[in-house]
Amino acid sequence: MDEGKLRILVIEDEKPIADILAYDLGKSGYAVSCAYTGAEGMNLAESVRPNLILLDWMLPDLSGVDILKLLTERYDTPVIMLTARGNIDDKVYGLSCGADDYITKPFDLREVNMRVQAILRRFKKSGTKTDKKEDIHIKQIKDAVINTQERTVIQCGSPVELTPKEFDLLVWLVSHPRFVFTRNRLLGEIWGYDFAGDTRTVDMHIQRLRKKLNAGESIITVFGVGYKYVPERN
Repeated sequence: MDEGKLRILVIEDEKPIADILAYDLGKSGYAVSCAYTGAEGMNLAESVRPNLILLDWMLPDLSGVDILKLLTERYDTPVIMLTARGNIDDKVYGLSCGADDYITKPFDLREVNMRVQAILRRFKKSGTKTDKKEDIHIKQIKDAVINTQERTVIQCGSPVELTPKEFDLLVWLVSHPRFVFTRNRLLGEIWGYDFAGDTRTVDMHIQRLRKKLNAGESIITVFGVGYKYVPERN
C-alpha cells in the first residue's frame, strides 16, 4: 500500500467491476485494495484501515447491508453502497443503515470518482473540525454524556451504540440548542448538500436517536418545519 495516499477498499464480488474501479481510482491517485467476499472485505478493513469503502449490496457470503452494519459499529469510515437496486425504498434502507452515499449500477466511472472526492472532502472537513483544540469535547443530553473527541456516548454508565451519522446528527442538534432546523438543512449539514437521498433519511435517524437515548422530550419535532434540541431545565 502506497504511503501518503488516501486508501480505498472496494468490496465487490464481480471481479471485472472491482478491477475497473481499482484501475480508475488508482489513476486518480488513490491506493485501492479489492475484496471479492464479505469476509475478505472485513479482514481488509481491519488491516488496511481505509479512508473510504465502496461496498456492493449483493455478495456471495454475507449481505452488503449486514457488512455495512458491522463496519459502522466498528469503524468511523464513510461507506458508499454499490447496487443494482434502484428504487427509493432500497436507497432509504441502505442509507438508514449507515451508508454515506448510494450509487446505482450500471454507473459512470466519472460519477463514482466525483462522489468519492465529495465524501472524502466532507469527511476530512468534519475530522479537522473535531480535532481543533478550542472545540468543547464534552456535551450532555438528559443523562447521557457525549464525548465529541472520542465519538462516544455514555448514558447512566453504559455506552450507547450510535452509527456515525446518528452521532453526527446528535452532536449537531445538541451544539445548537433551541434552534429549529429544517429536514433539508439537516440533510445538507450531516450528509452533505450533494447527497442524493431524501428527507425521510433524517426522520429515520431522529426516530432511532430518540429510541436509543429515550430523548423524545429533548429532540422535538416542530411540525411543518423540522427538529430542534431543547435542554432539560435544572
